[in-house]
Amino acid sequence: MRTDQPVPPGSGLRPDVHTGKVALVTGGGTGIGRATALDLAAGGARVVICGRRPEPLAEVADEVEALGGSCLTVSADIREEGSVTTVVGHALEAFSRIDLLVNNAGGQFSAPAEEISPGGWRAVHRLAVDARAMTREVARRAMIPQRSGAVFFIAFSPRRGIPGFAHAASARAAVENLAAGLSLEWSRYGIRTVCVAPGTIATGGLDDHYTPEDRARWERSVPLGRLGRPEDVSGLISFLASPQGS
Repeated sequence: MRTDQPVPPGSGLRPDVHTGKVALVTGGGTGIGRATALDLAAGGARVVICGRRPEPLAEVADEVEALGGSCLTVSADIREEGSVTTVVGHALEAFSRIDLLVNNAGGQFSAPAEEISPGGWRAVHRLAVDARAMTREVARRAMIPQRSGAVFFIAFSPRRGIPGFAHAASARAAVENLAAGLSLEWSRYGIRTVCVAPGTIATGGLDDHYTPEDRARWERSVPLGRLGRPEDVSGLISFLASPQGS
């Protein structure tokens, strides 16, 4: 029996736990980003989601509105600095503040380290590590002026390598250190910065880009015998974004 079927949104927190908050989720149309947008909306947050493809964003917006929430979608490639400015501008124009930023957008591919081209290496690092540009924009225009906020990064474990993912693992290790540095600098503004490093998560991208044999091997490495679900991660983010997780 498959154990990675979608789970209804809701982290078990009070349905009003995020009421009054505005959350910006990058890569919010699929996978962990989608689940996070739904979990935060289920807690009462107004949600802004961005991504390169408008169709999945529109589907998530419909799901959020079905929960009774508000969702703004912005189609953008956040690797471009101008797009970052546009996304934050639309969010502030619509809701006047940003309380939660979830830097979820990312991408990687499996390849032997010696076969990763310079372009491929830069593409993965640019999307993961350059989440700094979005974080800086949100901090300067929203969180520092309002003296509050929480920033989340998604990473892998930086303490072990992952065969076939030297580029992605090194980028995500940099992300964890970035989160640690920002937490030390920005706590004086009331901004919490958190890095969430889950294991292998069964998203649509896993099915699209990797073989059933890959999946079976990863499942065998997990003591529970199953991969993580996007909702496992989004529930944790929702809790850490709440007063109980402060």
